[in-house]
Amino acid sequence: MKSEYRRIVLKLSGEAFLGKQPHGIDASVCAHLAKQIKEVVECEVETAIVLGGGNIFRGAMRSKDFEMERTVADYMGMLATVLNGLALQNALEKHGLPTRIMTAIEMERIAEPYIRRRAMRHLEKKRVVIFVAGTGNPYFTTDTAAALRSVEIGADVLLKGTKVDGVYSSDPLKEKSAVFFDKLSYMEVINKELKVMDATAITLCMENKLPILVFNLMEEGNLKNIVLGKKIGTLIK
Repeated sequence: MKSEYRRIVLKLSGEAFLGKQPHGIDASVCAHLAKQIKEVVECEVETAIVLGGGNIFRGAMRSKDFEMERTVADYMGMLATVLNGLALQNALEKHGLPTRIMTAIEMERIAEPYIRRRAMRHLEKKRVVIFVAGTGNPYFTTDTAAALRSVEIGADVLLKGTKVDGVYSSDPLKEKSAVFFDKLSYMEVINKELKVMDATAITLCMENKLPILVFNLMEEGNLKNIVLGKKIGTLIK
């Protein structure tokens, strides 16, 4: 089947790894994610993934809980994304997919340092590339890292996997009256203060004309159907 996209970046929040657990990594969720990603790779789509770490440690929130300097908390959050990266890499390789973890904070025994040209070469060789440690800088979210990496490697779209069907006017899990949007402009997301991604990430995508597609990753087959061109989720462009 012919895919709609040549190269994608998939953004996964740390919460995607929780499953039914209150914290940590659920092995069954990793297996589910790996299965969906394999289906996309089999469609000849070059696939990169950016991971969050909120299931282990969320810097911006926990800095207050621990009375910790924000910079320190953010670095701890970046390291949490590395743990998720290793878990996902293991699951992907069990499904026979060659992978490379590339980190914005150098740790040579665990992952390759992020180098743009090397990342693009891995993708051209049909390896799944997992980007971890955010941008390597405090005060920047992993959403911003996803937007940055997408632009740097020339991705056709940034896919944000969530637990709901797309973007709503408010949290649909808490408010039944929440309105679903099938399409939005970048400015609508910013002006309506919709909690899709932070303003820095949205602005970066807007300036570089990079479309964002927000969808339910937990729904079986959604990721494959998206790359095959089916209308799923909310398109921001």
